[in-house]
Amino acid sequence: MLFRPLLIAISAFIFLVPLGLLAPGTAWGEWDRVKLASLGLGYIPQGFDRWNNLWRAPIPGYNVLAFHNPFIAYILSALLGVALIIGIVMVASILWHRLLKKI
Repeated sequence: MLFRPLLIAISAFIFLVPLGLLAPGTAWGEWDRVKLASLGLGYIPQGFDRWNNLWRAPIPGYNVLAFHNPFIAYILSALLGVALIIGIVMVASILWHRLLKKI
């Protein structure tokens, strides 16, 4: 079956996530106005400031005080993200199948 290799691949990706901590600089898209200017971006649209605070990370800075370890927090963040995606796909699949039964 396809499920077992998929589960193994997802598990491997989850445990490879902390490799991002070894990379220099910041993660893609985690920039504020000051960081964008320091990267050499000459023009920053006005809407950037308006939408910049729309979303806050559930685990800001990958800092879980109970662990004091960013690697564990990175893995927990990956697990949380995967669980949310799987949950959303499962709910969407159930709703889709119910919709198809009515048609």
